[in-house]
Amino acid sequence: MAKSPVHPRRRRFIKLTATGLVVAPLATALLRGNASAADLIKESDPAAVKLKYKADATKAPERTNPAELCDNCLLYESKDSAYGTCSVLENKLVAAKGWCTAWSG
Repeated sequence: MAKSPVHPRRRRFIKLTATGLVVAPLATALLRGNASAADLIKESDPAAVKLKYKADATKAPERTNPAELCDNCLLYESKDSAYGTCSVLENKLVAAKGWCTAWSG
């Protein structure tokens, strides 16, 4: 039986490199969404100003219904009890007890 002309270390290196090339884009895609949602939006952010976002809904003079809060809006996705992401506000974290003009029930 003839020996393989490819060195075992080289073969292993090629397999690991190929695996890494396949896995890297998948890992990047999975981690990308988490990184953008880590930021808590400020009321001074241009997108928040445009939608008149207030972290404390009681300080929003435009709000007419006291039941309207970020945590019961269709655009809000809860991460924990105090904050969640809002699809209208660039998927940044917003206060659960906040409010903006994009509120949708």
